[in-house]
Amino acid sequence: TAIAIDTILNQKQMNSRGTSESETLYCVYVAIGQKRSTVAQLVQILSEANALEYSILVAATASDPAPLQFLAPYSGCAMGEYFRDNGMHALIIYDDLSKQAVAYRQMSLLLRRPPGREAFPGDVFYLHSRLLERAAKRSDQTGAGSSTALPVIETQAGDVSAYIPTNVISITDGQICSETELFYRGIRPAINVGLSVSRVGSAAQLRAMKQVRGSSKLELAQYREVAAFAQFGSDLDAATQALLNRGARLTEVPKQPQ
Repeated sequence: TAIAIDTILNQKQMNSRGTSESETLYCVYVAIGQKRSTVAQLVQILSEANALEYSILVAATASDPAPLQFLAPYSGCAMGEYFRDNGMHALIIYDDLSKQAVAYRQMSLLLRRPPGREAFPGDVFYLHSRLLERAAKRSDQTGAGSSTALPVIETQAGDVSAYIPTNVISITDGQICSETELFYRGIRPAINVGLSVSRVGSAAQLRAMKQVRGSSKLELAQYREVAAFAQFGSDLDAATQALLNRGARLTEVPKQPQ
């Protein structure tokens, strides 16, 4: 959620440079199954940052019935499609689709549909694929508008191999995996570099970012691997110690205040 909110707030600087509506990025935030107090805090944060002028909030809170939580993402997607189809750009954040899947499971069980894996109905993959595949870029002949989807998935005990996470991972162009353990160690944003993958890759990066990313990601992965074994013994060769020292510094560089 913090990454999603930061994404919305960071658009203010970019939108202020835009000279026309076609250069403005409109943000649609869909809150599914969250507490009303959490949604109210989000509204306050966006209001204080003057981000509501380009943002839309769609909320189906935990106190709302399951059908509303099921329909909320599709409502938010339709709003984003309005901007896309009129030559503008939209960012749609679904926070989170795990709760939509739970609401859909509840409805399906009440309708006596046969349950499948983890008691979800057999068409739960289609539930998310038909939503996320509506995010698209239109051709220049049809207005050149675009819509980008950022779905949020909650994992149980950090298990990314569960049913719903694997479904959404297979649909999207990449994922950012965060870990509670990293958060409590003071590494914020608490992103697991090893599990976070981009299928677009360097095609969407600046040249300077490409040069830095290639070596640093490999070094961070090696540091994580070596650090796990280093705690069991103190007799380390010079190369391993140098890797540990560099990895510790690389871990400190991306830290941001929350």
